Amino acid sequence: MHYLNISFTHKNSTMEIREKLSYPDDENKRGCLTKLLSSDSISEAILISTCNRMEVLCNCNDVPNATTHIFEMLNKRSGISIEELEGRADIFDDSSAIHHLFSVASSLDSMVIGETQIVGQLKDAFRFAYDNHYCGKKLARAMKSAFKCAAKVRNATNISSKPVSMASVAVNKMKSLVDDIHGKKALIIGVGEMSEITAKHLVNAGADVYIMNRTKHKAEALAKECNTKVIDYSELTNAVNEFEILYTATSSPVPIITDDIIEPCDFDRYWFDLALPRDINYNKGERIHLYVIDDLKVIVDENVSARENSARAAHGIIGREIVAFFEWLSTQDVEPLIKEIYERASRAAQDESSRVIKAGYLPKEYADEVTKACEQALKRFLHEFTVSMRTSSEDAHTELLSGAMASIIKEKV
Repeated sequence: MHYLNISFTHKNSTMEIREKLSYPDDENKRGCLTKLLSSDSISEAILISTCNRMEVLCNCNDVPNATTHIFEMLNKRSGISIEELEGRADIFDDSSAIHHLFSVASSLDSMVIGETQIVGQLKDAFRFAYDNHYCGKKLARAMKSAFKCAAKVRNATNISSKPVSMASVAVNKMKSLVDDIHGKKALIIGVGEMSEITAKHLVNAGADVYIMNRTKHKAEALAKECNTKVIDYSELTNAVNEFEILYTATSSPVPIITDDIIEPCDFDRYWFDLALPRDINYNKGERIHLYVIDDLKVIVDENVSARENSARAAHGIIGREIVAFFEWLSTQDVEPLIKEIYERASRAAQDESSRVIKAGYLPKEYADEVTKACEQALKRFLHEFTVSMRTSSEDAHTELLSGAMASIIKEKV
């Protein structure tokens, strides 16, 4: 079996491309994962769809066939030609797929190096796939090891010593645009993690913050946690023309702010669209300064430079964790074989002791001692052999050895 990862991120795709490839809600994700598993080549799959990336991680028995199936599926969903998809995607298999996964979990592949959201997003993606039976133990092993690696990176480096996120970068950008954010009215639409981080940063900066969401009780819960106010979603049309500062981070599949609700204003408006697909789509309106995710790259580049030393140390940790992962993984293939060998040896010892007792070669009262002696002899014989199997499981001959032993055991059944 093989690991395969096909990745579209801010590094290889524009926002327009990522928008077409996104899966914004659970229904779309179920549809994607169901189609992935419809291929005979794919046994397990996880879908990661965030504002900066869309990735398919799967366990498969045929990498070329699985890759073809994934690109055909994405072509039908997005309308983007297979040629362009293949040209843009980063394709990783086996060890490179694990390296990429560990790097993503450790936030080294994020637009904002060291950002703290990605681990939570990965955990949500894994939990969704696992709970709905789209993935099993093979991908679970990889994901759990990735989370373990990410924790080691955080604990051993300063890469996340000052937690950052796209939301915090967006608020910092806002601070650079005006003389003083204190007292200014700011509206946040959406109640996800991005909105929560934005709200807390704005409140700390002294802004007068309001939360809006289609489901009002969720807006009220977030407002209570962040010490902000709530405005009803029905007031959206008025709000976009009244608030000077606006942040959106919803999971809406279509824009919620369009030309038909925008009116001219005699003040500058600063809008930050942190959603993918985007929440804002307008072609008119002066004095509107719109920033989307890809516009924040200048601050992101500064972040990369500041964390360069920590990133180098993190890559070293990831390298060691990948070696440890594959060593451990190889033992998982060998251990069931070793267990089966010992069970077969034990049954052989019992059969032989029963034979000699039944034939009258030894008294019946010695039956237990004979069985123990036979078992001990076989264990001593097998000890060095099984140690060699475990040692060999760490080198390139693992699959050959495991396959040979499995065939021998199967033939003897």
